[in-house]
Amino acid sequence: MTKSPKRPAAGLPDEATLLAFLRDAGAAEKGDIARHFGLKGEERRRLREMIRELEAAGKLGKRGRKGFSEAGALPPVGVADVVEKDNDGELYVRLVEASADAPKALLVPDKSKPGPAPGLGDRVLAKFEHGPDGWEARLIKRLDAGTNRVLGVIRKAARETRVEPVDRRSKDVLIVPPVQAEGLKDGDLVLAAIEKGDHRYGFKRGKILETIGREDDPRAASLIAIHAHGVPTGFSEAVEQEAENQDLPTLKGRDDLRDIPFITIDPADARDHDDAVYAARDDDPKNEGGWVVWVAIADVAAYVRPATNLDREARAKGNSTYFPDRVEPMLPERLSNGLCSLKEGENRATLAVRMVFDKDGRKLGHRFQRGLMRSQAKLSYEQAQSAIDGETDDATGPIMESILYPLWNAYRTMLKGRLKRSPLQIESAERRIRMSPDGGIASIEKRVSLEAHRLIEEMMVQANVCAAETLEQKKTPLIFRVHEAPSQEKVFNLADFLSTIGKPWNKGEPATTKRFNKLLDETREGPHAEVVNEVVLRSQMQAIYSPENVGHFGLNLDRYAHFTSPIRRYSDLIVHRGLIRALGLGKDGLTDREIAELAAIADQVTQTERRSMAAERDAMDRYVAAFLEDRVGATFTGRITGVTRFGLFVRLDETGADGLVPVSSLGNEYFTHDDRAHALVGERSGQRYTLGRMVEVKLTEATPITGGLLFEMLSDPEPRDPNAPAPRLGIRGRGGDDRPSRGKGRPGGPKPRGGKPSGGLKGVRKGKRR
Repeated sequence: MTKSPKRPAAGLPDEATLLAFLRDAGAAEKGDIARHFGLKGEERRRLREMIRELEAAGKLGKRGRKGFSEAGALPPVGVADVVEKDNDGELYVRLVEASADAPKALLVPDKSKPGPAPGLGDRVLAKFEHGPDGWEARLIKRLDAGTNRVLGVIRKAARETRVEPVDRRSKDVLIVPPVQAEGLKDGDLVLAAIEKGDHRYGFKRGKILETIGREDDPRAASLIAIHAHGVPTGFSEAVEQEAENQDLPTLKGRDDLRDIPFITIDPADARDHDDAVYAARDDDPKNEGGWVVWVAIADVAAYVRPATNLDREARAKGNSTYFPDRVEPMLPERLSNGLCSLKEGENRATLAVRMVFDKDGRKLGHRFQRGLMRSQAKLSYEQAQSAIDGETDDATGPIMESILYPLWNAYRTMLKGRLKRSPLQIESAERRIRMSPDGGIASIEKRVSLEAHRLIEEMMVQANVCAAETLEQKKTPLIFRVHEAPSQEKVFNLADFLSTIGKPWNKGEPATTKRFNKLLDETREGPHAEVVNEVVLRSQMQAIYSPENVGHFGLNLDRYAHFTSPIRRYSDLIVHRGLIRALGLGKDGLTDREIAELAAIADQVTQTERRSMAAERDAMDRYVAAFLEDRVGATFTGRITGVTRFGLFVRLDETGADGLVPVSSLGNEYFTHDDRAHALVGERSGQRYTLGRMVEVKLTEATPITGGLLFEMLSDPEPRDPNAPAPRLGIRGRGGDDRPSRGKGRPGGPKPRGGKPSGGLKGVRKGKRR
């Protein structure tokens, strides 16, 4: 909803006039701006140049796909979520469609309107105004109640029973009435509803809806994450019955591909296998040194058809969700681990793509086929890599010459093309939790990146490109996997940080993957390698699904779709149906109704993916906290990976665990957050704790139920930077990042609970979420 400013005289506006128009309108596309000022022909071209210059200067920001707004501006009216509650009880909101680094606004309730006040998690319609202390959101109405339910742990006392929330950000401790408390035990995990009433004084009253489990259950971390994020579990009886009624595949309507010796390469503990590969020398004399690469994908569309119960529940789930101790699958086991799993020696329905590459790794062409295949071998990544490294076993020995060596030679040829393309080469330090047979945590290990992982990833990437190219060529609508280039604001923040470590970065130069990779290569062997990698990662946008193609920045591809994991991603199933429709491969292709709903489907699967990522991350935090609970008081080495006004986030070398050093524990002076230098700076001494520094910390608190870790800093701060200006002491605004923070010995210092900052892209095995 935007205002309609009075139309000015025709003609190209100057910078001030254009920014004033956008400030009043909230946001506008280039065409809207041109029409407002009556621009035509050459003036429209000059307007585009002006917009590019203002965007490069950081004065304009993107709003949605095509719109622009004044940098850091909020619209006159918008829908926002309540995302933060400070120590004074003030609430802050952020626009629903905004990124995680978008400005927050102080929520100003309308006390003249009846009804309960908004709380954390609520969605509101608000009017935005910029005041002397920053942005304010004046409540128009509350759209829904996101905080009417609390997932928590029962705490019993002599006179009352409480529900303490498992979400470390929540302040909603509930009192359970005596009649409700009967039968409950201390440590029970429950889902409770906040009862209506006046909660201005004391704790709110709650009603128990469901007992979920016990906090001391080894599986509690996953259970909490599932319920806290609303991850759907299980399947309806109708869906299970539909899955059971599916028949084994036959050759009817399919090409016979069973003579092609496909193999699957997956994690050692994988239960479903939705992709298989094969490669051979191209026998075409015109393509000397070239390769033919096959990627066969489970034909899920043959079983999950539009408008069925299976389809409706798969769409609602959006994707499978993975935890250390379990998987919440998108499809029932009869399909995910049965008919759609490319099991060794069993006939399976497939949608396969045959790709041809020349000796320089350039793709010359491709062809899709709907067929019947039979996997020749099931290998783990480690097993395949060991074979290539010279240690074969009973499974790999017989197929070295015929399958494994050709696969690796084809990949190394494809690698030439990948290196020319120069996708973003960020190294992700992922950790893996190994569970013991009794459900406890055996160990936390760093994931090792093998050449076998990269082989499968590159072949899947190329198959995904083929799917997007085919559907575009056939003019069949599809859901793209898109990843926009970093915003100017993120690039400027990166440049500011790099200046603190002596690395120049021209803010006016366009951001490209080659430029990022050059930076990563130049710092890879130096002391700042890990933190530069981390800051580059955080400068990236999140990949999403969209029916509109804007390319994939991280992979440096003009068009990209997800095709290779239809067992675990609904987006891939839609692409499969599109290919079936476009190529005339059956009657179970994409329907007209689905085409009309593609934008809604893309938005939904983007949200379900983020829901799963948040649940997986929360479960990991809780498992790590449980693993370290017995080591409270121990000292660890780690690296500062985040600097905020309320403390330092430190990642431990040993486990990769993230925890907080509260600013209140740092010393006997105020520490100010210098956001340009990514440092906390002492008010009097100028001594600093900076991003990327190696430090020693002591674990003071590990709370498995919330996943929080708190550390005490043992390392002394760095000396004051002789070239730095005096620390900034003024308070920029309520809750602003420049508010001075109190150190030890000063009253009123905040002591937030453990947590970790938001990240950027998250790599997942086989490139699932790229």
